[in-house]
Amino acid sequence: MGIMSFFKKQFIDVIEWAEAPTSQGSDSILSFRFPMQDQEIQNGGQLTVREAQIALFINEGKFADQFGPGLHTLTTRNLPVLTNLRNWDKAFASPFKSDVYFFSTREQLGQKWGTPQALTIRDKEFGAIRLRAFGGYSYKLVDPKVFYEKVSGSKELCRVADLEEQLRGGIASQLGTSLGTGTVAFLDMAANQQSFGEMLKTAMIPFFKNYGLELTSFLVESLSLPEEVQAYLDKASSMRLVGDLGKFTQFQAADAIGAAARNPGEGLASAGVGMGAGVALGQAMAGALANANAGKGSSDGDEATKTLEKLHALLKSGVLTQAEFDSKKAEILKKI
Repeated sequence: MGIMSFFKKQFIDVIEWAEAPTSQGSDSILSFRFPMQDQEIQNGGQLTVREAQIALFINEGKFADQFGPGLHTLTTRNLPVLTNLRNWDKAFASPFKSDVYFFSTREQLGQKWGTPQALTIRDKEFGAIRLRAFGGYSYKLVDPKVFYEKVSGSKELCRVADLEEQLRGGIASQLGTSLGTGTVAFLDMAANQQSFGEMLKTAMIPFFKNYGLELTSFLVESLSLPEEVQAYLDKASSMRLVGDLGKFTQFQAADAIGAAARNPGEGLASAGVGMGAGVALGQAMAGALANANAGKGSSDGDEATKTLEKLHALLKSGVLTQAEFDSKKAEILKKI
């Protein structure tokens, strides 16, 4: 009886992988090697492949047969590749040896990507800049044969965590290539992160396919520049605001009122100082702008004065009517 029990343990009648259906994150398993422990598979044995799984038979390191979800009876009829590789007779009835791997085709959600080191790109508006980007993505395994050959190999387990560094490095490389052309300005990227993410997803698809994976989503959550570059952009924005003196004065007044609200002890007196300073600065800038155009303005004004004097003389002599004089005068004043 003991001898019979020993021999029964040498044959496997049921092959299945009870994958945790809710496993996600870095602990999620992508591939699992069924433990043979020097046992053989019974001819006519049952292979159970659950939903979101694929089973792969490997014979001496080479791809043999593949099975999708369902209950499969293992015979020469549904193991054609393995039968051919082993040169079995069509009516073989003996146990056989083969490695069986299960692959999870569940979508791996909530993966993160980023650029720890800023990427130097050529922006069409700002020239060479250093850019940091972060976001999320998801993928699923769709080609177990390619995944086995290029990633998992003969490992007992291959987890999502085992791929993280490789995938992030590839994403960073593809990101640098996509942005290196400088066809999309940084401000446009930041303003349209969803469409920018779709563009990057299209560029990343071949990279994932190379490992038997399908990139199902790719999101850009953050785009940022180094602090010194961002400070420059803030300054440039302020200068554009100063270009409209009216808006600048309003901005100064609103900012001063906000400061007073944050410092109730100082009351509206501080706000008055802020508004006064804004108005004074606005007036000073207006004066500077006027002085900058003084040379051109004085030259045009002298010519206009001389022309008007001549026209006025013609009006007095009766050569021009009052209506004609007024019309010419309006045309000249418009040109000043």
